[in-house]
Amino acid sequence: MFHPLRVAAVEPLTDDSVAVTFTVPPGLRETFRHVPGQHVTLRRRADGAEVRRTYSVCSPARAEPLLRVGIRHVAEGVFSSYALKELAVGDTVDVTPPTGRFVLPPRPGHYAAVVGGSGITPVLSIAATLLEREPGARFCLVRSDRTAASAMFLEETAELKDRYPDRLNLVQTLSREERQSGLPTGRLDAARLTSLLPALVPVADVDGWFLCGPHGLVRAAEDALRTLGVRPGRVHQEIFHVADAVAAPGPAAPGSGPAATTATATVTATLDGRGGSWPARAGESVLETVLRHRGDAPYACKGGVCGTCRVRLLAGEVRMDRNFALEPDELDAGYVLACQSHPASPAVTVDFDA
Repeated sequence: MFHPLRVAAVEPLTDDSVAVTFTVPPGLRETFRHVPGQHVTLRRRADGAEVRRTYSVCSPARAEPLLRVGIRHVAEGVFSSYALKELAVGDTVDVTPPTGRFVLPPRPGHYAAVVGGSGITPVLSIAATLLEREPGARFCLVRSDRTAASAMFLEETAELKDRYPDRLNLVQTLSREERQSGLPTGRLDAARLTSLLPALVPVADVDGWFLCGPHGLVRAAEDALRTLGVRPGRVHQEIFHVADAVAAPGPAAPGSGPAATTATATVTATLDGRGGSWPARAGESVLETVLRHRGDAPYACKGGVCGTCRVRLLAGEVRMDRNFALEPDELDAGYVLACQSHPASPAVTVDFDA
């Protein structure tokens, strides 16, 4: 459900990014209380069409909720262009309550993150909250940016390091800018990360790894951790952007059907406790079928990245085109992405509430 929230601040971070803070009314404070790492969906109308985009909450999770998100401009991005050029204090934006499973509820332990570009946004909330609430916790943050000037939340991460010098290990790498000190310039590929990470942390003793950013960096970090013997259950990932040219992972949906979708199928869905059954049109995704009858079905990116449209497949088979949001344990439990799932059996039943 969307709630209209007033913009309290719009702060430039870099030439192409801003931090937007919303005022949360007292009556909605519990609704908008977030777990570190969660995201919200923002909505507006542009040229007569509804535009939804998902952005991570960057503020620490505290008793007095502060809803602050980081937004980076993307090429031809309708919402990000609006946020950078037009959004102003006093404007109202429709916002959903925080959601998402790329989270770390504060607890003792040793944690690490590899992030690239705007992938710092949720990890900033994770690290700040963890170090603030758990005196015995430690965090290693490896971040990759094109240049120092393009790095979002550069001052915030530096301040965090100053506040917790013995418990936060902060490593900054740049891919397109030479530096006189620090790590050599260049991309963090799998080979480089395989060599770098053991020099920074006792890899086997890290309780949780958080990978966030562009598809290439996340996959490189995942490959490096696999090479270093890290168990998959300790690795959590969130991909912020996937180029259209990037092929989707292999079959990943429970009950994945044949390559071709069923010509005629019925989709049954439960949403907010109410169910319905509708015929699917040729080529439609499960989400598209449901949206024709239930405009309140949750979604944001429609690209298989954000996970907002996650549903549990209760019956039937689907073909899921792309999956950059669901982790293996979710797939094993029967979850699929409604925006990427096409009926591959005459009847498909999903649950948005599961």
